[in-house]
Amino acid sequence: MIQKADRLSDVQEYYFSKKLREVAVLKSEGKPVINIAIGSPDMHPAPSVIKAIQSGVELPNAHQYQSYQGIPELREGMRDFYKNNYNVVLNPKNEILPLMGSKEGVMHISMAFLNIGDKVLIPNPGYPTYASVTKLVEAEPIFYNLNEASNWLPNFEELEQEDLENVKIMWINYPHMPTGAVASKTVFEKLIAFAKKHHILIVNDNPYSFILNDHPQSILAIDGAKEVAIELNSLSKTYNMAGWRVGMVVGNAEIIQTILEVKSNMDSGMFLGIQKGAVEALKLSNDWFESLNEIYKRRRALVWQIFDALNCTYNKNIGGLFVWAKIPEGNTSETITDKLLYEKDVFITPGTVFGSNGEGFIRASLCVTEEVLKEVLNRLKVKN
Repeated sequence: MIQKADRLSDVQEYYFSKKLREVAVLKSEGKPVINIAIGSPDMHPAPSVIKAIQSGVELPNAHQYQSYQGIPELREGMRDFYKNNYNVVLNPKNEILPLMGSKEGVMHISMAFLNIGDKVLIPNPGYPTYASVTKLVEAEPIFYNLNEASNWLPNFEELEQEDLENVKIMWINYPHMPTGAVASKTVFEKLIAFAKKHHILIVNDNPYSFILNDHPQSILAIDGAKEVAIELNSLSKTYNMAGWRVGMVVGNAEIIQTILEVKSNMDSGMFLGIQKGAVEALKLSNDWFESLNEIYKRRRALVWQIFDALNCTYNKNIGGLFVWAKIPEGNTSETITDKLLYEKDVFITPGTVFGSNGEGFIRASLCVTEEVLKEVLNRLKVKN
């Protein structure tokens, strides 16, 4: 057996990768497991988007290598998307870089800017990939606390007490996953001031803007943000295109160019048909978001009932693709989720997946039909 690289010694396989294998085994044994853990949209993209990718397959150059920066039409669509939805002006020639999903952007950004031993501020709770990628590039994760008392927003007094020497990147994610918390303009302004004071690159991961959120915003709308901040965004949740792998990183031209230096050595461009479909998606009006959110509202109401049945508490004023709930005292997150899996055949996410501050919480996804959620409710009402 060839010895694996040292960089993997502190990196674990992604939780959902492992747990879904376990769920698959249970299903193969005849267990009717319902998965309400994963944020993978179950609805289809708009018909015009499907038609665009189908037509794109027939184009003369469809099956050739494509530009590392995406076709101009796609970057222009992303420019219009930012102007129309966030009032942010971007130059499509050098301030927008299409990605094969924003998750790859986490790696590209880290490889572009982090040296061995550099420090990275990572939210706790937060998206696990921020920490795992930081470790993969042999930088040092510094976890900063988010908690219910502060509405899952950064505590700047605490941050100032940290040893910020050698901190190069700070990951933020608003609207926040897993909690659904939204940062105000004031919080973004404080983040920009903090970054300028300490010479830190802020990266806002922003794929949930339009899911049950009436006020989409970008950190780049803050005055002076482009000096110290960039933003990741994605079509996965917004347009039901998770499997297509279309995202973007936007911001200062020099920073984007540095990321391109990594990306251009990692892939050979996005399939043209997918780019054409993405262009069409970015043209959709607000009617698309409204119709999507009507469905998510009905599903969320059922998830609230599920959490009521589990004696959990939750914030009805928070949006997003998930519901984040506090479990009854005297329990642990993984004890409850394992009990649901093995006794009720329901797979739900323990908050500890997202960090130590996730203990005491569980998370359910809205990416399943009302019928499925009703079945979960029925199972919870049946006594073993």
